[in-house]
Amino acid sequence: MTTGARRALWAAAALAVAVAAALAGRALWQTIVPGGLPEPAVDVDATFGADAVAEAESFEAFLRVLTILGIVVTLVTLGLYAWRGARFARESAAGPIGTGFLLGMLGLAILWLVELPFSIVELWWLKRHDVTDIGYPEALATQFAGLGVTFLAICLALLVAMGLARLLRAAWWLPAAGVFVGIMAGVTFVSPYLMPGQERPEPWAQREVDRLARVEGLDRDVPLRVEKVSEFTSAPNAYAAGLGSSQRVVLWDTLADGFPRDQIRVVLGHEVAHLARRHLPKSIGWFAITIVPTALAIAFLTRRRGGMGEAAAVPVALFAFVVCGMLAMPFDNALSRRYEAEADWSALQATRDPGAMEDLFVNFTERGLSDPDPPGWWHAVFDGHPSGVERVRMARAWAQLHGDG
Repeated sequence: MTTGARRALWAAAALAVAVAAALAGRALWQTIVPGGLPEPAVDVDATFGADAVAEAESFEAFLRVLTILGIVVTLVTLGLYAWRGARFARESAAGPIGTGFLLGMLGLAILWLVELPFSIVELWWLKRHDVTDIGYPEALATQFAGLGVTFLAICLALLVAMGLARLLRAAWWLPAAGVFVGIMAGVTFVSPYLMPGQERPEPWAQREVDRLARVEGLDRDVPLRVEKVSEFTSAPNAYAAGLGSSQRVVLWDTLADGFPRDQIRVVLGHEVAHLARRHLPKSIGWFAITIVPTALAIAFLTRRRGGMGEAAAVPVALFAFVVCGMLAMPFDNALSRRYEAEADWSALQATRDPGAMEDLFVNFTERGLSDPDPPGWWHAVFDGHPSGVERVRMARAWAQLHGDG
């Protein structure tokens, strides 16, 4: 095949992926939140408390700077590794895939070491603001254990990509993306069974979940669990997890034991809505939309190193994967904010208690040091949830539409 023909083939693949992603993304973008909602004014200091807002802004401003510096260090480190890392491949006799594993693990180990100072500074900041009680040795041990899990994940990904590349050569990227989507679905299904420290809630809370599930249109029971985290953090949180029979709602005990029942009810309505509106399966669909072009980009960028079937391509693949993830981040978070807003709206419809929702997000600012009105650029790129101001505005808009405001 001539160089021109190969370029045309790559261009055609990129165009096909872009069109398919646009069509699928449009379908996933739809939510039940009505358009043209009222936009009632929200005085940030009066609503959330001037002192709480000032503390949250200071707390998150430091973390924003730390995050940006961490991104720069990550890109520089992996960029240098992509440039020079291939020379380590010539010093290994482990075979192409085994050497690829070694190069992948070496790249992650280097990245972990250069990011470690940022993790220590972040932990110091969290401890200074009483957000966490985790000690430095314990945090280091946890991070090291997490590194081991990441090693296993990167080895599995490399096994799939390199194995298919050696079998299918340049056409490996599409079947590999399909395998990654399947793995993502499997992990989502089993993850609720792998979470330690979960206990049964008070009976009233489980009854409330059962009622909300019926109101929001679920045709199955939804187990509720309380995760014990208060010995590590004071931050409140909740989440929905699982697929099909493994679905459940989880409250952190910092929320379950520290918030009024009407606010917990709103949280439960929100998490049940994630299940009722099928946000987890849709997120897997969105992962498919992003992983296909990522795999295509990696296949294209590694071709000068012999293709993804060669160990020398692994450092480039790591760099390309991280860059693609960062480029996709604004789109990922925009979709996440839409799903979170849909869950808020569904919770309002189910609980019919906009006052409790407003109080809930005021509490999140006070207890979780969550900036209710972050800078627009940061919110657009990095935030996966609507801001506190946006969520209070939705609660007030719902109240106005229903004659309560």
